[in-house]
Amino acid sequence: MAFRTFRANFLDAPRGRVSRFAWPDEWLQVRAWAIDEILDKHAEELGALCEQPVDLVAGGPPCQGFSFAGRRNPNDPRNQLFKRYLDFVKLVQPTAVLLENVPGMAVAHGVAKSGERRLRGDVSGSYFETLTQELEDLGYDVKGEIVDASRFGVPQKRSRLIVVGLLRERLRPAAKGNRAALVFERLESQRASFLQSLGLGETVSARDAIGDLTLRRSDGGFWPLIDCIDPESPKGFQELAYDGRRPKSTYQRLMRSEAPIDRMDSMRLARHSDAVRSRFWEIVTFCRQGVRMNDRDRESFKLRKHRIYPMSASEPAPTVTTLPDDILHYCDPRILTVREYARLQSFPDWYVFKGKYTTGGDRRTKECPRYTQVGNAVPPLLALAVARALRDVLASHRVTFRAAGDSIDAMETAMT
Repeated sequence: MAFRTFRANFLDAPRGRVSRFAWPDEWLQVRAWAIDEILDKHAEELGALCEQPVDLVAGGPPCQGFSFAGRRNPNDPRNQLFKRYLDFVKLVQPTAVLLENVPGMAVAHGVAKSGERRLRGDVSGSYFETLTQELEDLGYDVKGEIVDASRFGVPQKRSRLIVVGLLRERLRPAAKGNRAALVFERLESQRASFLQSLGLGETVSARDAIGDLTLRRSDGGFWPLIDCIDPESPKGFQELAYDGRRPKSTYQRLMRSEAPIDRMDSMRLARHSDAVRSRFWEIVTFCRQGVRMNDRDRESFKLRKHRIYPMSASEPAPTVTTLPDDILHYCDPRILTVREYARLQSFPDWYVFKGKYTTGGDRRTKECPRYTQVGNAVPPLLALAVARALRDVLASHRVTFRAAGDSIDAMETAMT
C-alpha cells in the first residue's frame, strides 16, 4: 500500500514541480520490495553502486518495538530490521547515511521513558548504541540527536531520533572530531533562516495548519459535504468539500501550492454516530486541550482507550500516530481525516495516498493503510531542513560532491 502511494506521486504521475524518481528499472523491477528480498536477490547490483559513489542512503526501520506509545516489546522481530539497514549500507557504502526513529530507540528496553541511564558496551544497551557502534566499525563518524519537528515548521509536537553517519575516507582531512555532529550544528544555526525562507513563524499551530478544513464556517454555519467517490472507500461515506474555500494562513498557502483547486485527496470523514459526536463535543468543550486526557476525565466519559488527545487550536498538534482515534479535532466533534493528518505532518496537498483508509486487529502488522502511512512518515519539512544541513556539510567537507545537491534542490523546489 505504501509503495502504491510512492508510485502514484513519484513514478506514474508526478504533480506540479516534483521531479520524477529515477527508479533503476534496468535491474530492479518496479514494485514493492522487502529489505530481505532485495538484499538476497540483488546484492551484486547494490554492491556495484559503491563505484559511483552513492551520496546518501536514508531509511527508517520500523519503530513499533521501540515506541513508548506502544507496547515496547523487546521481542518484536521488527526491532532487528535496523540490522538489514546496516547490511544495505555495508553493500552500497554511501558517503552519508541518515536514519530516523522514535526516541525510544536510544533507550534500553527495561529503562523507563524518563530514565537517563544508558547502558553502554554490551548487548543490554539500546539499539541506537548497537547501530552507532556498527556504523563506526564500517568507517563512519556517527551522531544522533533528538529533534523536535515543531521547531522546523511542522505543526506537530513530534520528537524523533535523527542519526547521521559520514564516511571518513570520503571527507577532507580535518581536525580531530566527529564531523557528523556538524550536521546538527548546521541544522540549528540555519533554523531561523529555514523558517524565514518558507514564510513561517517560530511555530505553526493546529489552526494555522488545518483551519481551512473544518466542518464549521466562521459565520457559525457549516460547509457542504459531498459523497466520497474514492474507489478504495466503501460507499456511504462523505467528505469535506474544499471548493470555495481559501487558505487562511501562510502554512495553508504553502500546502495548497500546486494542488488541484476543485477536489482534494483523502478528505473522507469518519462515520460517527450521534452519540459519539455528542461525547466528542463534550470532551472537546470541557477537557483540557493539547494534552492527553487524564484518568479522571476518561473515567467520567467511560473511555477504555488510554491515549486520547483533544487538540488545542493555538498550539502545534499532538504527535500524529497510526491510530486515527488518538486525536480529536479542536472545534469539530470528530477525529481527523487522512488529509488533515497529512497537513499536520507537512505533506503538501498535491500528495495523494493509496490503499484502504484503516485496518485493525492482526492485519495491522501486515497492512499499511493511509492513516498508517501518514503516521509513520518523516515530516517532509523536517526532512528538508535536515537535507539542507547535510548538503552544506558535505559541500564543505567532502572530497568530491556531485549529485546530492541536485536532489535537494529538486526537493526545495517541490516544497517552496
